[in-house]
Parts: sequence; structure tokens; C-alpha cells
Amino acid sequence: MTSGLQRRLLVMLLVPLFLLSLLNAWLDYRSADNAALQQDRQLLRLVPLLADSVVAPGTQPGDPPVLLLAPPVEEFLKERSGVSTYSVSDLEGRLQHGDGWLVGPLPATREPEFRSDEDTGVVYRIVAQRVDTAAGEMVVQLADGSDSRQQWMRSVLLKVLLPNLVLLAAAAFAVGWSVRRALRPLIELKEAVERRSPRDLSAIDEQASPDEVRPLVQSLNRLFGLVNAQAESQRRFVADAAHQLRTPLAGLQAQVEAWAQAVNNRRNQPAVQGGPPQDAINLKAEQIYKLRGATRRTSQLANQLLALSRADARSMEAQPMQRVDLKDLCESLLEAYLDAATAKRIDLGLDAQRAQVMGHDWLLRELLGNLVDNAVKYTPEGGTVTIRCGRRDGAPFLEVEDDGPGVVPAERPRVLERFYRVLGTQGEGNGLGLAIADEIARVHGSPLELRSGQGGRGLRATLVFKG
Repeated sequence: MTSGLQRRLLVMLLVPLFLLSLLNAWLDYRSADNAALQQDRQLLRLVPLLADSVVAPGTQPGDPPVLLLAPPVEEFLKERSGVSTYSVSDLEGRLQHGDGWLVGPLPATREPEFRSDEDTGVVYRIVAQRVDTAAGEMVVQLADGSDSRQQWMRSVLLKVLLPNLVLLAAAAFAVGWSVRRALRPLIELKEAVERRSPRDLSAIDEQASPDEVRPLVQSLNRLFGLVNAQAESQRRFVADAAHQLRTPLAGLQAQVEAWAQAVNNRRNQPAVQGGPPQDAINLKAEQIYKLRGATRRTSQLANQLLALSRADARSMEAQPMQRVDLKDLCESLLEAYLDAATAKRIDLGLDAQRAQVMGHDWLLRELLGNLVDNAVKYTPEGGTVTIRCGRRDGAPFLEVEDDGPGVVPAERPRVLERFYRVLGTQGEGNGLGLAIADEIARVHGSPLELRSGQGGRGLRATLVFKG
């Protein structure tokens, strides 16, 4: 938009200058044309005087007539010395007096005829007329090389177009510089908005904006405030709903777990005479196991929704960061998920080096827990999951790598979206684990990076800390 406004301003300022240059050239042409018409009239007035300058025939047959230039004609030739001349010839075209190159086509009538000829690089305006003289009928011609109309192109090039082009170039540079300087606050405002994160809805500084743009900034700030209030309301609702659901879900899950344990014990006992058949017990056990699975998923969803609300970047801005030891964090998560990995015969390893960062300990624990939980959940039995931390190229990092099915590159941006699951994914999940991890990563200043694991297999999720 800014570049378009700049172009429009340049066009609106430079086009009038260009039109004025054209008008100046046209006026110059009209001036030259008027001067040429005056010169034609002057030549036409001098023709009778040149005819009167032939005062007598030649003394001998074949001699040229006697010529005595009239004072106005002589003065005309002196004023334009080198660019004016004349000729007197008979009706057969034989030159009697003057320059021979002027002997050209003879007039067919007694009316004066004008033409333009070039000689030695000079364009002459020539008038020729058949006139009666003291020596009989002659053809007299007057030529003037200072014709304004013939020199108009050179005059326009040197005196009009070239100065105007230089003026236009200088004006374009000056106007362009001025427009860029004038639009710099608007450009800075545009760049500031472009650099913002989609989650950054803080108000724009109105005092740093030009007066003409300030109403737009005020409208944007009102819009940011409304969107921020709506988002905050949604976050509070999700957090409150998830928090309220945790207690009854925990009770329900404990009850279902007790039923599942009781049914499992009943299945392992020998059949009792007169008791329910074994098939009925097995059917009831399957139903209770399904209910237990649904209860676990619902409890996990409530916990993840609460974690997602607490991990929102905007809600964490006011909370101070603390120094977090990444190695201690990785070791504690290794212990927490070692039993789940062992149950699936997954090799859960640790490659940790000492590194410390400024961050939120509980949020980083939630991030790493989600990454490890996803890796253990989707890696097939007998696979490998590795937790890493330390420094890479001078920057501290956290990383979880597995050799499971992985995520194709086209799907990686989408798996970071909330509630998105790749089609055909096996296992239970709500599509929130990676979304929560990415939200926490952005709280700490960097997005979560997803790449293929070693050998192009599995998935490697990395958080590189800035500074």
C-alpha cells in the first residue's frame, strides 16, 4: 500500500511538470512560427526593392544588367551576413547577379513562391518571384538562413527539451527523496505491524504515528483491544471448564479403574458353580476397559486444555522467568516415562549436557513431557526414543527424537495446530500435545522445529533458545 501511495504521489507531482514542459515547447514552437511568418513577410517586402535594384540593361548585348542594391536590401544582407544571399536571373535561368546555388526551379506564375533549401549545412528560407525590372522581366530570389521555423528543432532541443529533461530528472530525485522522507513514519508503522506475532495484540504507540495516520492507529488499537478481550474471555472459559472437569473426571477415573481391577481379578478366578458364565464376565470386562480408555482420554484432554490455556504466550508475559537447568529437566522426564517406555520395549535414552536457560520451569517440563509422551505413544514396540539437551552452535536446545512413523514434511506445519491429527495415525490422542509444545516454545522466543530423525526415519522435535 505504501509503495502504491508513493508512486501515486510521484505521478501526481511529476506529471504536471511534464505537461508544463510540453506546454513550454508548444509555446516556443508558436513563437518560432510567428517569427517565421514575420520573416516571410519581410522577404516578401524586399522582393520589389530587389527588382528596383536592377537599374539598367547591360551596356553590351549579353552583359548582365546594371545592379545597384537598394539600401534596405543592402542593410538586410549586412545584418545577416553569411546566412543571407540573393540572385537575379533571366527567364532561361541564367544567373545575372548573386549566388549561383540559388538558381533553382523558376516560378511558373508571377506570384511569389516560398521554399526551403540547404546549403553548406544551413537551411535557407527562399522567396522567388518573376518581376519586371529596368532590364526586362527577371526572376529575383532572396534567401535567409536565420529562419526561426527551420531552426526550431535545434532550438527546442538545446533551449527547451534538454533543460526541461534535466529539470524533470532533478525534480524526480528531489520529489522522490521528499516523498520517501515524508512517508517514512507510515513505512515504519507498516513494518512494525508486519513484524508482530499473530499473538501480539498490544497497542501501537499513537505518539510515534503522524497526525494523518493517528486515526487509523487508534482504530487498530481499539480492534486489538476487542480481539484481546475476546481471546482472554475464551482462555478463561477453557481454563475454568478444564479445571472444573478435572475433579469429577478424576473421581470417575478412579471408580472405573477400581471396576476394571475388580473385573480383571474376577476373570483370573476359576468359575463358580451357579455364578455368571465366563463369556458374560469377559463381555463385561471389555465394556469396562472401553469405559476406562474413554475416561483416561477425557481426563487427558481436560489436563491438556488447562495446560494450553496456562501456556498461552500472552498470559505469560507478566510472569518473570527463572534459570532452568535443562539437564536436570531431561533426567526427571526420563524417570517419569521410563516405565511407559519399558512396557512397550522402547529404548528410552538420554543424551544430556549441562545447559541453563532463562524460562518457566513448569512450562518447559510440560513441553518436554508432551514431546516424550508423543514419541513413546506413537513409536512402535522395540523402537528408540532419545531425549537430548545441551548447546548447539553456541545456543542451548531441547530435543526429542524417535524412529517411529514420523510426519511427512507437508503435514508438519499442520500437526502444530490444535486438535489436528494426521489421517491414519494409530493410537489414542487429542491432537493437542504438539500444539501445547509449540505454544510453550513461542513463550520462550522460538518456534518448535520439526524435522526427520536420523536416517530419514521418525520425527525430531527441537527447541533452540535464543541468547
